[in-house]
Amino acid sequence: MSSAQGVSPRSGSAQDVTYDWLKRHIAQLPRRDGTFLTESGIATEAGTSRTPVREALLRLEAEGFVQIVPKKGAFVPPISDTEVQAVMQARALVEDFCIRQVVALEPEFAAELERLVDEQEALLDDPVAFIDCDRVFHRTIVQHAGNPVLADFYESLRDRQIRMGLRAVARTEHRARTVLAEHRAIIEAVRAGEAEGAGEAVAAHLSSTLAALNLPELPAYRVREAKA
Repeated sequence: MSSAQGVSPRSGSAQDVTYDWLKRHIAQLPRRDGTFLTESGIATEAGTSRTPVREALLRLEAEGFVQIVPKKGAFVPPISDTEVQAVMQARALVEDFCIRQVVALEPEFAAELERLVDEQEALLDDPVAFIDCDRVFHRTIVQHAGNPVLADFYESLRDRQIRMGLRAVARTEHRARTVLAEHRAIIEAVRAGEAEGAGEAVAAHLSSTLAALNLPELPAYRVREAKA
């Protein structure tokens, strides 16, 4: 959704709707660029008043998306290559553990993941919604592992990656379809009950994301490949 379209028509308080719009707007900003946003500018673009904008910005500041600077506005900090790699390495550790835990679950779990990928495929023309659906796919795996501490930690990682994921999809012509294929490879390993194969499919998927961002693979991926 572009900023010119205004707030989403979905139900909810003005603050919640403005928060959702603003988070999507921030997600589409280039990750290496720092950007200042003003309350008046956001209110104009989102088609709302300044009060819900102010409240939404406070929520986003608490989540680490923006830094409110008095008399200047809200600063959206850049995301460095080092931070991207650190976040992806943390994801790799959590997701590898979780996918191995869920492989032993009932067969219906693979069907649930398949349904999510089908929904994601229908969103190929909407990068923001596509990445939102990607987030749900990976979150579902982590939540099914049954460790609430890991799930909460992972949630904080995923929130920081919205801009990263959009950048990866935007800069490579066929990246979205590659993501779908990689997700389906994970599902097939889960359906077959192959814990090692599922872990390798997750590692390959995350490694591919780094490659789409023109970043080198992490050492953890190379170690896994060396053992194969």
